[in-house]
Order: sequence, then C-alpha cells, then structure tokens
Amino acid sequence: MADTYLDFIRQRRTFYSLTNTSPVSDERIVEVVREVVRHSPSSFNGQTSRVVILLGDEHLKLWTIALEVLKSTFPAQSWDVYEKKLNDRKAAYGTLLLYEDQAVLPSLQAKAPLFKNHVSQFSEHNNAILAGNLWTVLELAGFGANLQHFNPFIDARVTAEWGLPSQWALKAQLVFGTPVEGPNPDKQYGNLDERIFVFGKQ
Repeated sequence: MADTYLDFIRQRRTFYSLTNTSPVSDERIVEVVREVVRHSPSSFNGQTSRVVILLGDEHLKLWTIALEVLKSTFPAQSWDVYEKKLNDRKAAYGTLLLYEDQAVLPSLQAKAPLFKNHVSQFSEHNNAILAGNLWTVLELAGFGANLQHFNPFIDARVTAEWGLPSQWALKAQLVFGTPVEGPNPDKQYGNLDERIFVFGKQ
C-alpha cells in the first residue's frame, strides 16, 4: 500500500495547459472534494479549512475578476505575461478556492494555550495538507491541475462576489481541467542529501 501511495505522489505534477472539459461529472467532483475535506487532518482537529468549488460560468467569473483586478495592479511592462497566465487559468474547467476560517482560531488557542502563538501557523499547515490531497485526487480522477496564489489581490472582490464570510482568509486557488499535454519532462530534483537528515538508523 505504501508503494501505491508513493506512485500517487509521483504522479501528481503541475499542468498549466488545461481545457474546459472534464473526465467526470460535476457531482463526482463535489463528492471527491467533500471526502478529501472530511478526511484531511487538521491541528487539534480544528477543521479550519474551507473550500469553494467554482464550475462553469462561476469559474469563468473568477478569472475575469482576476484579470480586471490584476491589470490595474501589476506593472504595465509585464502585463502581457500575466494576462496570458490568467487566460490560461480561465481556460480550465474549474477552480477550488482554498480558505482558512480565522473565526475558529481563538477557540483553538483557548483549547491549547501553550501553542497560542502558533495556531495560525498550524492553520496554514492544515491548508497545505488539504491542497496536496485535493491536487492528488483530482489528478487520479483524470484532471491536470495547478496551484495559484493571486491572493491577496483578488480577495475583496471574490469575498463580495460570492458573499463569503469576511473571516475566511484565501490561501490558494487550485485550477483544474483536462490536460492539453503532459507535464514538463525536465523537472529538476535537488540533492536529497541536502534536504533529509537521518539519526538513529538501525
């Protein structure tokens, strides 16, 4: 089973060129997202993560907003590059908005006062685990995906557009669709001996 899971981790890659087609039904997308959210671990079982699923016209609306906001934010001399990237995201099938509910954090600080100053960091860890799990499951379902971070630039417009709680902090946007081509075959891997250190090995 460990080798099977390692195969899943190896298979997860970044796909930027995506189409607005889906290998599964929208109902199946919602189902797998719900299962991943249910079973992804969280610090102190705080269950702080929130996911907004945007499909069809709602997905298009998100990236139209991003284009409008970022055109007035990013330097004009580099806008052509960003515009292409944003339009590539818009061409995909859907987006998962990944949030952390800040309103939950005070109760976790009260629950574990010794870690009061670290609960916010733990919340970030929760979201990172969720993002990795969602990304892997989407690719196993036949999608390609990429993780974007256009927050905080788009946060206010997105919160207003979908009537989301102001206490939710946007952490990332997981974009998915059917891949146009395979992942970059030239991905470089750093020296693991500089990243992993073992003590007490038998």
